[in-house]
Amino acid sequence: MPVNVLMPALSPTMEKGKLAKWLKNEGDTVKSGDVLAEIETDKATMEVEAVDEGTIGKLLVAAGTEDVLVNTPIAVILGEGEKVGDIAASPSPVAAKAAPPSPARGEGSPTAAPPPSPLAGEGGAQRAPGSGTRVFASPLAKRIAKQKGIDIAALLGSGPHGRIILKDVENAKPGAAPAAAPKAAAALATQPSDEAVLKLFEAGSYDLVPHDGMRKTIARRLTESKQTIPHFYVSVDVTLDNLLGLRERLNLQAPKDKEGKPLWKISVNDFIIKAMAMAMVKVPDANVSWTDSAMVKHKHADIGVAVSIPGGLITPIVRKAETKGLAQISAEMKDYAARAKGRKLKPEEYTGGSAAVSNMGMMNVKNFAAIVNPPHGSILAIGTGERRPVVRGNDIVIEQQMTITLSTDHRCIDGALGAEFIGAIKIYLEEPGLMLV
Repeated sequence: MPVNVLMPALSPTMEKGKLAKWLKNEGDTVKSGDVLAEIETDKATMEVEAVDEGTIGKLLVAAGTEDVLVNTPIAVILGEGEKVGDIAASPSPVAAKAAPPSPARGEGSPTAAPPPSPLAGEGGAQRAPGSGTRVFASPLAKRIAKQKGIDIAALLGSGPHGRIILKDVENAKPGAAPAAAPKAAAALATQPSDEAVLKLFEAGSYDLVPHDGMRKTIARRLTESKQTIPHFYVSVDVTLDNLLGLRERLNLQAPKDKEGKPLWKISVNDFIIKAMAMAMVKVPDANVSWTDSAMVKHKHADIGVAVSIPGGLITPIVRKAETKGLAQISAEMKDYAARAKGRKLKPEEYTGGSAAVSNMGMMNVKNFAAIVNPPHGSILAIGTGERRPVVRGNDIVIEQQMTITLSTDHRCIDGALGAEFIGAIKIYLEEPGLMLV
């Protein structure tokens, strides 16, 4: 029978994507593993492969179509002896578009159902029976609700963005009626519409540039982070003289390739990644992520590194950074940065991780506080290195220093723990030889 090619989910939170390009045409013969199409997500372009052999009977979605829903058919492969007439009708693969904004309806107000928590994972959301409304619940809450015979769609969630968590199920009674909307949601509903905002500006004095998928995702995730994560900040100044001296000596010792070019060139950022990873080994209680039901204590230091790309940023992950040398970290980051600019990173290369580094030192920013990007428990913001007068004993000396600021999720990393963590990072940066011990 005809085999449907489905729109793939390229990441745990992906709900729809853009079918950028077809690489096969109707009537083409394909075998398992052949690349059929290119799919664009908010941060990457991925290839869709055939999972069966046969002939392309029909392309159900045109190239360039946006908002194609995950797990809906995009093409049909016919087996031997099958004809186009054997293809059954398929549901529309394209997500419904919202109606144009109307001042009376206030379409610009964020009244739509909230996005799923990035920690919810697969099965973290479901639909209420007989309605089109999404219900967001943790897997544990869903399981307990099922055991108790509770209609989870009738509950009001107390978790982030109304997500239903275990205590909501434990406090509920079977057959409970839907609760009133929380005050926070009512407050959000009072946000001005797009049209109301545009009326504040002189007609013809601006251009409207529609948000692409990446910008929408950045806006959603960071808004969610600031609204639901209690941030805590701590800063220290780091003396870089020892690090810069060691970096220079190591780069001078780099072996050469056939063209006489060094095989590595270690950056200050490579030292920072390694220092943060080693600090997580030294202070393991800081290598954590928060979920509603449990503290996630990581066994390795998987460090995300913010990389600026056209239209936004992406955070590839250096896995098990505590086990890698500086040259290996440097090579990985160069590869990640190059592929990130072409949006060629795989989802597993930029999802997960337990902490992150955001470096704006090359932009002459003295200091700043970064926003925690869940599921990370912390993020380290790096300022520029500069020569500063420093008091040592009774003398004033000039040293190369930079300011680093640690932002933490206060639910899992308290103030004292954050101070211990950034203190360990400072030690490894000021005495980088300790990372080799």
